[in-house]
Amino acid sequence: MIAEFDIAIVGGGIVGVATAYKLQKAYPNASISVIEKEPKLANHQTGNNSGVIHSGIYYKPGSYKAKLCVDGRRELVGFAQEHKIAHDICGKIVVATEESELPHLDFIYDRGIQNGVEGVERITAEQITEIEPYCKGIAGIRVACTGIIDYRAVTEKLGELLENAQAKSRILLNHEVKEVEHETNATVLKTNRGDIRAKYVIFCGGLQADRLAKKADVKLDMTVLGFRGDYFVLSEKAKHKVKNLIYPVPNPEFPFLGVHFTRMIDGDVECGPNAVFVFKREGYKKTDFDLKDTADALEYAGTWKFFAKHWRYGIEEYRRAFSKKLFLGTLQRLIPDLKMEDLDEERAGVRAMALSKTGDMIDDFKIEYKDNCIHVLNAPSPAATACLAIGEEVRKMASDYFKLD
Repeated sequence: MIAEFDIAIVGGGIVGVATAYKLQKAYPNASISVIEKEPKLANHQTGNNSGVIHSGIYYKPGSYKAKLCVDGRRELVGFAQEHKIAHDICGKIVVATEESELPHLDFIYDRGIQNGVEGVERITAEQITEIEPYCKGIAGIRVACTGIIDYRAVTEKLGELLENAQAKSRILLNHEVKEVEHETNATVLKTNRGDIRAKYVIFCGGLQADRLAKKADVKLDMTVLGFRGDYFVLSEKAKHKVKNLIYPVPNPEFPFLGVHFTRMIDGDVECGPNAVFVFKREGYKKTDFDLKDTADALEYAGTWKFFAKHWRYGIEEYRRAFSKKLFLGTLQRLIPDLKMEDLDEERAGVRAMALSKTGDMIDDFKIEYKDNCIHVLNAPSPAATACLAIGEEVRKMASDYFKLD
């Protein structure tokens, strides 16, 4: 028996479920399914990130990221307030520890102003210590509208609202899409638990986005690489050394924000992440390996071009991944008083990075159409913060492209 829906969303991360939620609100009579291969929603990037509500200060003015992060953050906070989801708009500081970082600190500040981020202010070394007594720096930025939240809880609430809104709509867990077959007026998703036919399909596959697109016969000019981020959790005795969120000035030549401190919504304080290439896309352990994942990455010319551009940083990240002492040294740039015994259990997350054939990171969100399908090919951070705005953007695209009534 084939399950039939008006719209199917492949991918049960926060972007996929937010997209389904937005479509259901716009088309209350439509039957919508969310198809997720894991036993629960938000099992990969969404459920293993640092839980930060990003402000929008880092992103290129006019980009998808800049607009959708700022709009999405405001909507996300409203959603959390309405549905009583644990969150805290605690603010963060971005701290320069040496003179060479000051020009890029100014650059970030200017971007925040251009992007319309509220509550952005320059702070002095004295103000840094007033806000975070154990943090040392020479200058900084305070971003009042940054916060923390439980993204897994957000995703689960969105899924609950979807199913409650329409009796025919479903969250289908443990369903992995193996093949995609196009019919004249529908697409059949062949899963490990039976076929699903839908008039329209939206793929929000995260770490598997490029593979799902290829199954649907999309010709790509990119591939997805996985990067693991390792975190330490501060011990109970050391938690007082971090009040809220402390970030370094990111290196403009490396496509990540750098090792930082994050107070989580459950009270833990995470330190990290680093960023190391993984040999298994959904591998959270340092020794995880998958032959297909590794071969796919290393057969792609863009991977080697990326490595060639960033090999010095890559080696440093790997060294830190296997040396707690080196990891501590990086953390001590911001909090000199931190000690080895302050670093407790270790955690990890994996993020998807879309890479062009030239070895450049595709920095903005990337969404494409083909046949009766929409493919969200690249939705890196701040996608969780921007999830409702991304969902609305995809909803508008679906309305226009699919000509939904």
